[in-house]
Amino acid sequence: MTGPWAGSDARRLHEGAVALSSVPVERSVLQGLALFRWGAWLWVAGVLAVADRELVRPKLAVVLVALALGVTVYDSVLLRRDHTALLRPAPVLAELAVGAALVLCDGLVFAEGHAFATAQSLGSMWPLAGILAAGVALGPVVAAAAGVVVGLARFGSVVANGASVETTGQVLSLASTVVFYALGGAAAGYLMGLLRRAEREISAARAREEVARTLHDGVLQTLALVERRATDPGLARLARQTERDLRGFLAGAALPNGGRPDLAGALRLAAARFEDTFGARADVVVAGDLPVLGRAPCEALTGAVTEALTNAGKHGAAKKVTVYVEPAEGGGVFCSVKDDGSGFDPAQAPERMGLARSVRGRLADVGGRADVRSRPGDGTEVCLWAP
Repeated sequence: MTGPWAGSDARRLHEGAVALSSVPVERSVLQGLALFRWGAWLWVAGVLAVADRELVRPKLAVVLVALALGVTVYDSVLLRRDHTALLRPAPVLAELAVGAALVLCDGLVFAEGHAFATAQSLGSMWPLAGILAAGVALGPVVAAAAGVVVGLARFGSVVANGASVETTGQVLSLASTVVFYALGGAAAGYLMGLLRRAEREISAARAREEVARTLHDGVLQTLALVERRATDPGLARLARQTERDLRGFLAGAALPNGGRPDLAGALRLAAARFEDTFGARADVVVAGDLPVLGRAPCEALTGAVTEALTNAGKHGAAKKVTVYVEPAEGGGVFCSVKDDGSGFDPAQAPERMGLARSVRGRLADVGGRADVRSRPGDGTEVCLWAP
């Protein structure tokens, strides 16, 4: 397909929709986190006011609460100006540092024996905001680790308060703090990942609708006209197949196997189309222990293989192509598309648009990669890795 709505343009439209659609969900989550942060700080300030007579280092307590207020105000300002700044490591690490300081110094600001004697604590709620922020910005693993570090700071607080850990209940109290913070951070990161994935799926549907509106009354009708008027049977067959592919894309056809991607079936279908179009032979060999890929990696790999087959027939005049797929080392899938065509010198020949965008670009979009090996007169092998 050529013209202003070629495949690369449709992909750019999809990428733009993903970028735009991720803004509302991230901003909404950060707004909710800001409200939690303010509420937690008000609680800390209330504890400071109520427990004033129990403080042995009131100035240190005031400094700690003031630091928490400073972080709360600063993060609120960032949220209004540029919420994406809150997703960077620096603000998150600063908030975690202040939160850990609140937990650690809680044992210093209160009188000896306070650690297990009362529920009043400067570090009970506000430090959780930084752990949740780490989950939103840096993912569940980092957030869980941050929760462990902040939770362990309570052990230091107990030591600083002069308390001793003598009973099973006290041990469980300390351990529960670590577990609570770690699970809270991991849950926040996991849920944020689910929200972002849902946004990507919604953006893909929106992009599909936009492309459908543009293509339906233009390109599809043109292909149907070409099919009816073409005197070359091969051209008519290609127009019919392209029209069918586009209609399937626009309709968002369901995947086989209960919604799971069928990589082997998709590659065999691509090979059959290659044989119909170029009159060459394409063999597909799939290892029996192939892992199940997600929808996006499966579609990216299928599209890249289709483009590699097209290049083999169109530019290499190949008579035989072998598509071999096996599990990749470290996870994912490795795929080789090897032809007996004319080949070329990669160091001398400029990389064609189809190879750069439809092969490398597709895989790069899902975290994969591609490598091209070829010599003049010795065919070409396109090696693909999909996560």
